[in-house]
Amino acid sequence: MSLLQFSLSPPSTIRSSPSLSCTAAHPLAASCRASSAWKSCFLLESSSSKTVKAMSNVNNNGRNGAVVKVRSSLDTAGAKVGQVKEVTKDTFWPIVNAAGDKTVVLDMYTQWCGPCKVIAPKFQELSEKYLDVVFLKLDCNQDNKPLAKELGIRVVPTFKILKHNKIVKEVKGAKFDDLVLAIETVRSS
Repeated sequence: MSLLQFSLSPPSTIRSSPSLSCTAAHPLAASCRASSAWKSCFLLESSSSKTVKAMSNVNNNGRNGAVVKVRSSLDTAGAKVGQVKEVTKDTFWPIVNAAGDKTVVLDMYTQWCGPCKVIAPKFQELSEKYLDVVFLKLDCNQDNKPLAKELGIRVVPTFKILKHNKIVKEVKGAKFDDLVLAIETVRSS
């Protein structure tokens, strides 16, 4: 169990653990501020259940805290660590935005592409290896053509690597070693 403490005296003073981030606008912070004599709040996170308990150092109407489920915006967007998430023209940018400063790797493929089918299991293995990277795949079919065009797709498979909502690397073709090198380069930058 990790402990996250933040003081709301100046709203900008927030200390965070790597597994949980919180802002002064967070609902738990608001519940701590609701107490008339609050000074600080403590968030206790269970590593197995993502349940967070907010506790103020003052008695809050007879309650010493509230238990709520907390999910990251990336979880809410549907992307899960260790998995490849299928996206569409409508879901791609919201997931990329929710990823924040994480590296995002997009596999742009088609159903009829032989090399796409060959590299797909290796792409899945990468998603299980790099747990700090978000792995997505986009079927460049007629429905997703506007996004494929926006991203500049010319051949399949093409892998786009994004950081901070911008494409920073691209690998064209089923070049696994080039893809691994590109992912590691972006992760380390």
